[in-house]
Amino acid sequence: MAKKSSNDSSDGASAYRASSSVDELLLAALERDDNSFQTGRYLVTFKEGAGDEGRQSLGTQGMRVADARDFDDQAAILENIGDADAVVFPEIGVALLGGNAAQERNMNTFAEIATDSPFESIDPEYFVFAENTYSGLLQDSLTQTVPATSAEFLRGFLQATETIAREMQTNGHSQLEIEEEVQVLGATWGLIACKVPPSLRSGTGIKVAVLDTGMDLLHPDFAGRPIVSATFVGQPVQDLHSHGTHCIGTACGPKAPAGSIPRYGIGYRSSIFAGKVLSNTGNSVGGSVLAGMNWAIANRCPVISMSLGGQGGVQPSYTAAGQAALNNGCLIIAAAGNSASSTGYPANSPTIMSVASLDENLSPSSFSNFGKIEIAAPGRNIYSSVPRPTRYGVKNGTSMATPHVAGCAALWAETSPNLRGLQLWRRLQATARRLPFSAARVGAGLVQAP
Repeated sequence: MAKKSSNDSSDGASAYRASSSVDELLLAALERDDNSFQTGRYLVTFKEGAGDEGRQSLGTQGMRVADARDFDDQAAILENIGDADAVVFPEIGVALLGGNAAQERNMNTFAEIATDSPFESIDPEYFVFAENTYSGLLQDSLTQTVPATSAEFLRGFLQATETIAREMQTNGHSQLEIEEEVQVLGATWGLIACKVPPSLRSGTGIKVAVLDTGMDLLHPDFAGRPIVSATFVGQPVQDLHSHGTHCIGTACGPKAPAGSIPRYGIGYRSSIFAGKVLSNTGNSVGGSVLAGMNWAIANRCPVISMSLGGQGGVQPSYTAAGQAALNNGCLIIAAAGNSASSTGYPANSPTIMSVASLDENLSPSSFSNFGKIEIAAPGRNIYSSVPRPTRYGVKNGTSMATPHVAGCAALWAETSPNLRGLQLWRRLQATARRLPFSAARVGAGLVQAP
């Protein structure tokens, strides 16, 4: 692995290093004011099966190359790759390039790629957000009399994250969750709609990776559960946001929480893999998300849940990661997005299962994205775990629908070792409850437990 650089300057050149932090990249994007959500770095997608050749090609061009295999369990933290110009994610066949190192070698979106090159494409890296955080800020921008540029959006995002940070310092926890009175009926409406309570399956033996803002590792509802955790954003896995803990609660929470708390979790005996790919303020970059996807696939997690993304076109790196997952018996399930527009990335990749949100009357949620949709699940007024001391809260979004599908996927995966990858994808769709709406809104319909 490349050595730690002694040059810790914050000048323009250093802002686009492969090891730059998310905050450095956000600030640099604001200074550029170029009306894009690009970070200034690049992602190289290798041709399928050409990963080793691609890594060698980067080296022959004079790049210092780090490899996720340099880290335990391939849990690569970008901030820890030192002075490397690039880092390779071997499971998915993608490399992240520092912006200046790439530009010096004319490796950018304008570069012509030779037919015999191991590279499939070179694309900009984009910022990524927790779906709820992104949609909330987007709606704020839409209320302005003048359409907001992406730079104004990012500036608003930084202001929002500063406010959240101050709240966490003052109160000791995030206040993002909606605190509401929930009528206890034995199980949440989402689990009931998905036919979870009568299912005889528990997710036993199935690894479920949730790539999000981390997890409250000491939440009492998960005491004694097998949890493997890793961070990809230079912060401890402990969730100070709440989004990740909420998603993990739905996908993997307990069958019988203490006291009068309703059942809110599906795969209550599954093995939890908590990957922190979003910071405590809900933001990240494509490289960190891809590092988490690479880790989950390296650990052969049959179910990988991602309630994150952004609005934009299909990105080759995510498509390659989705295909690598399917090839290795894993299924990536991602939130379609909450912008009431076309499905965002990474869910719009053809190799990733996209999830839409349903309201309690089983109609599409007004905020739910549409177009490339594979399946739908409850996403309105979803009760689940959040970090202590609040412990429980209600959230809305395709972010909440996605772990319903992930949890049901774990139950189906338990029924047969043959239900992996594409076979699991097909089973989820084949058994979904049909709904009287177009496939562009709900896909195959409402996900159902076995």
